[in-house]
Amino acid sequence: MYDIVVTEFVDQWAVDDLARDYKVHYDRNLVDKPEELAKLAATSPAIIVRNRTQIRGPVLAAMKNLKAIGRLGVGLDNIDMEECARRNIAVFPATGANTVSVAEYVIGATLVGLRDVWKANADVLAGKWPRNDLMLGEASGRRLALIGFGGIARAVASRAKALEMKISAFDPLVKADDPAWAQYGVEREADLDALLAKADVISLHVPFTPQTRNLIDAARLAKMKTTALLINTARGGIIDEAALASALTAGKLGGAVLDVYDVEPLKAGSVLDGVPRLWLTPHIAGVTAEGNIRVSTVTVANVRRELQRLGIKGSK
Repeated sequence: MYDIVVTEFVDQWAVDDLARDYKVHYDRNLVDKPEELAKLAATSPAIIVRNRTQIRGPVLAAMKNLKAIGRLGVGLDNIDMEECARRNIAVFPATGANTVSVAEYVIGATLVGLRDVWKANADVLAGKWPRNDLMLGEASGRRLALIGFGGIARAVASRAKALEMKISAFDPLVKADDPAWAQYGVEREADLDALLAKADVISLHVPFTPQTRNLIDAARLAKMKTTALLINTARGGIIDEAALASALTAGKLGGAVLDVYDVEPLKAGSVLDGVPRLWLTPHIAGVTAEGNIRVSTVTVANVRRELQRLGIKGSK
């Protein structure tokens, strides 16, 4: 029997810290072995996961003694929250721990994407000198559209402000009189389509829900400027990937930077394969050495505190 099962990568010191008091099973590849995961965690009161481990269906049902889930990150779409609530299972996202990491990624993607820096590499190595082709735009003075105005979007806004960008955001859950609009120097836009039409850079910061699935579809892509840069560090499924591929291939969008996908990892033959002006990273916007320390620290503390609150002592 294990007290805590960890299914994806975490700092080793965090595992060692928990192991002082609890019996811990750590296998960073356990996410790819759901049957083994279900057996190992069948009697465990706690489990620690990242975004790929699906805590739902038969896997969740097999965890008869589960009391706490530590999420090494903030998204909860891989966890059946309704079932957890029904069973009184506490879920602890590492809220705020990777905010800086994601915000810096978005700013980096903005600067590199607007200058189309990636395009130059192959040409320069081939002896070409495409200076005229890369006489592109600065971030200063451009309109940044934030879709969602939570903690990460606000961190992006504060950094974009230093670049002298114009910043607007759409988030119907943040009231018009919320002081955050003035605090971060962000214009509130009540019409998503109107915001997309005037933005130079669009960054997504909404959770994945039935309401946000394919929020950016063919119709909304068509409303964007043909020079616009689209960045998604939120969740896959928010953008219709086939529609995005078509828009980029047809030259109807300036570029896109994706860190998240509808299915992760991407499958061979994805509709995104070979698409121009598209840059892909493997869900790492929030993963930095510093961010991982913060995420690990918060998650370990959350799980330990909950087990102690419940009076669950380690089986060591």
